[in-house]
Amino acid sequence: MGGNPRNFNKLDFYSLPSPCFVIDKKALQDNLEILHGLKEDTEVKILLALKAFSTFSLAPLISSYLDGCCSSGLYETKLAKKYFKGEISTFSPAFKKDEFNEIAQITDHVIFNSLTQIKDFIDIANKFNNQIGVRINPVYSEVKNEKYSAASLNSRLGIHVGDLKNIDFQQLSGIHIHALCEQNFKPLENTWNHISEAILPLSKHLKWINLGGGHHITRQDYQIKQLKKFLKKTSSQTNTQLYIEPGEAVVLDSGILVGEIIDSFKPNNPLSSYMAITDISATSHIPDVIEAPYRPALLNEPKTGYKIQLGGPSCLAGDNIGIYNFKEIPKVGDRIALLDQAHYTMVKTSFFNGIKMPSIAIWDSTTNDIEIIKKFSYEDFEKKLS
Repeated sequence: MGGNPRNFNKLDFYSLPSPCFVIDKKALQDNLEILHGLKEDTEVKILLALKAFSTFSLAPLISSYLDGCCSSGLYETKLAKKYFKGEISTFSPAFKKDEFNEIAQITDHVIFNSLTQIKDFIDIANKFNNQIGVRINPVYSEVKNEKYSAASLNSRLGIHVGDLKNIDFQQLSGIHIHALCEQNFKPLENTWNHISEAILPLSKHLKWINLGGGHHITRQDYQIKQLKKFLKKTSSQTNTQLYIEPGEAVVLDSGILVGEIIDSFKPNNPLSSYMAITDISATSHIPDVIEAPYRPALLNEPKTGYKIQLGGPSCLAGDNIGIYNFKEIPKVGDRIALLDQAHYTMVKTSFFNGIKMPSIAIWDSTTNDIEIIKKFSYEDFEKKLS
């Protein structure tokens, strides 16, 4: 995860509804400039991973820099077609028969996960002139958290690299390899070195190779020179068009989640932490805090101070965000901001426990202009139910 505050110290949190996601257009554009530079230098095509970030109000800006979107099913594919420009690449662990026909009419690339799915749907894909790919599991992963290790031995994602002999590559246009998660360049190189002996003989049949996502390209310490060299070499070796599908890297450190302290207290027990309840819910608004788990960075957190356990307003006992240092004991009405909250947040929020979902705002840190683009209401909560 990121944690760079960028220009968010300039923002007046008290002018916003609470809770509220805020995306800085300038920070987003800075990331897009890096990715566009990578495209220009290597001719790699870059697709936004909608599973990480789908705020279509920013589609015109994103589409002016990137080559399109990658989606994971019917709804994301339709969103990409409606709001974004460029190519659409659709992968799913398993397509449904009652949805695939509509997907095939919209998408450019369709990527299958198994031999069974190829058999079931290849005729429909060919009918709509889709470029057909297959996902390969390299069975090599440097991802430490098993939940996010897409290329482990027991992953359901992709055909094992050892089973490539069972695939008729003359039917296909490309292959998809996704083995990274929030990683620098070296794991990509190591993954390719692990599978290149199996892939290179097949490249004569392929138009493209998709190297998936998980590349933290816009991180300050990312080895972008090495990536550029690798992409040029691999494209030349395979004589194919290369694709990558960053999600986090597109919006890394471009968003925050602003919240408000709604209660604070100290249990009468020397072993207990001081508690502060905020209108930000880990389970409803930032579920990766619980699922990963991880502790999001807090804007302007001092290195020492009062130890405060921040918790959410739901009835879930584990709705805890983390323990943080505060210069002073937080008071009711104080505002806080969690850093790097643009990715895997707005796409995962819920109305669990009837808790109001955060508003969404777009801010331009160069002009200080801000627009609230979404507010959620009781009617939204009710419509979700039956």
